[in-house]
Amino acid sequence: MFKAKNVSSASEIVEGVLNAYLSSSEEGIFGNWLERLAIFINDSVYNGRKAGIPGIDLDFDNDGYRYLVSIKSGPKWGNADQIKKMCDQFESARKRLATSGGKGSIICVNGCCYGKSREQSEYKSKGNYYKKCGKRFWELISGEPDLYIKIIEPLGHEAAEKNNEFKVSYGNLVNRLTKEFLDNFCSVDGSIDWEKLLIFNSSFEPKG
Repeated sequence: MFKAKNVSSASEIVEGVLNAYLSSSEEGIFGNWLERLAIFINDSVYNGRKAGIPGIDLDFDNDGYRYLVSIKSGPKWGNADQIKKMCDQFESARKRLATSGGKGSIICVNGCCYGKSREQSEYKSKGNYYKKCGKRFWELISGEPDLYIKIIEPLGHEAAEKNNEFKVSYGNLVNRLTKEFLDNFCSVDGSIDWEKLLIFNSSFEPKG
């Protein structure tokens, strides 16, 4: 791809690969952080807990109902097979709690940390869970209608504090990787040895 785009600089290739890696992982990292934040907030308000049931991230009681929540970062988080798996996990959780003598009505929720959901929550096609996104999700787990707005300000402060530190670390990493790239995949005149790079990236690993 870099060859097709006529890239001729080692730093361009290094930064391109590094940025692609960061982009592919940042949503997962951010989603995990939001999940921990949601559990912490719910624990503070409703004594919620990290569920010990496969596929269930949050388990809490409120107003006579027991909520089992599968937390996702955004509304378009999975394909049909992944959604079916979540539905199966909700059913397994219901059966497990019934077998263990659990009492009260159980409500299963696919909670999404951002995005939008219907004003009036409706059961999805499988008929066994509600989907609540963004404002409605944070309100469900905290009881505060405006919590989704309140958490933005501290997020901004924390991001600002970490930004300079990240820039320094990122710059150091780019410099180190660029030096390694120059040493391993560039000719004496500084040109990129595309054949050597392609062999490194695409050929079979030696046995041993």
